[in-house]
Amino acid sequence: MEEENVDLFEKVVNLTKRRGFIYPSSEIYGGFSGVYDYGPIGVLLANNIKNHWWKNMVQKRPDIVGLDSGIFMSPKVWEASGHVSGFSDPLMENKKNGNRVRADHILEEIGVVADEKMSIEEINELLQKNSVALKKTGFNIDEYSEAKYFNLLVKSNLGDFTEQNDNPTYLRGETCQGIYLNYKNVLDTTSQKIPYGIAQIGKAFRNEISARQFIFRTREFEQMEMQYFVRPEEEMVEYEALKEFRWKSLLSLGIKPENLQWHKHENLVFYAREAYDIEFKYPFGFKELEGIHARGNYDLTQHSTYSGQKLEYFDEEKKEHFLPHIIESSIGVGRLFLAILCQSYTEEQVGDDMRIVLRIPKHIAPIQIAILPLSKKDELSIPASSLFEELSDNFMCQYDETQSIGKRYRRQDEIGTPYCITYDFDSINDNMVTVRERDTMEQERVSISELVVYLQNKFKS
Repeated sequence: MEEENVDLFEKVVNLTKRRGFIYPSSEIYGGFSGVYDYGPIGVLLANNIKNHWWKNMVQKRPDIVGLDSGIFMSPKVWEASGHVSGFSDPLMENKKNGNRVRADHILEEIGVVADEKMSIEEINELLQKNSVALKKTGFNIDEYSEAKYFNLLVKSNLGDFTEQNDNPTYLRGETCQGIYLNYKNVLDTTSQKIPYGIAQIGKAFRNEISARQFIFRTREFEQMEMQYFVRPEEEMVEYEALKEFRWKSLLSLGIKPENLQWHKHENLVFYAREAYDIEFKYPFGFKELEGIHARGNYDLTQHSTYSGQKLEYFDEEKKEHFLPHIIESSIGVGRLFLAILCQSYTEEQVGDDMRIVLRIPKHIAPIQIAILPLSKKDELSIPASSLFEELSDNFMCQYDETQSIGKRYRRQDEIGTPYCITYDFDSINDNMVTVRERDTMEQERVSISELVVYLQNKFKS
């Protein structure tokens, strides 16, 4: 990373703690690696991101329905999906202190790609071949054990009351398996016909070897996924339509097109027909934001084989049976959250001061309006509190009466609040308030009786 980008990333991370977006998990016990808590402001932004996704994916599409499947599923699910035998990353362990790293990430630092299809022997050969280049980065492979594959599924003893835990269950490693298991249930209980999709937002868990880059790669995370079931011959046509749909959806959220790019997977898993990532320009480079994949019929074939249940679809019009193919869209809430913060963070000189402002798109801002009485005196705080109660029926508001008005403006700038409303001594007589706009800092006097409509129009524009 260039020094400027390192600086930006550190500033964003520091801001998230200082302003209540993200807290380290179990911080009073020294933290818990790879897990984070969303604070009072962060949970609002995350919910707005999820609501935008759900509205675009489910509410506005008659061909897609929602689901919330269980985090725990039969262990056979993960055997069928290949996770028990093949859901692994290459692990290296420091011989002295036991620190663990991912071999593919180490190679990535020098521009060498360790393909997912590579055997562990091939990865170790790559490490030896590039040992000199690695040493220049400060990584000495002689201090580490040889790479070995490490399974990422998180084990649990749910339903197992023995100490040996010979038959472990797992926390789900991805949310899509619950969708595949319910594909027939949805067909049987709704009016949907193929092509149709199932969307889900939910937690997933992975025993990441080296969780890193803040909330970009964590051990507990939330996914927004949609699996679309199609006729085999229509898979690639629907796939191209899904790619275009998801690109436009990210733009409608407020992601700038110059911060996005397509990345085509050159080395596909054996069952996939095509796979693209939408990458975002993070401070540490363009990295995967969303995956869009054409998966064929592998998933339903596996679950049909392992369960013994027929999962074919019967087309009544054409009087034929077929096993649907699947195209999917999958995006992490944390990665999209981080993208929004990195894109929105701005510093600008205002007089003698440096103003930090998060230019979060207004429609997903965690706090939409701040109510700021000019002083704590009852003659101002009481009507300002009443104004908060009135506006909070239509907007997410925050009431703040501590410190000077200037410092309160700066606090709201740092959490991305689009509009601040000041109730001052003139308001007592003229029934008007001052509305300050976040991005321009322009101020306008507005009648309290017209305030709701005024603000609604501002958010619409």
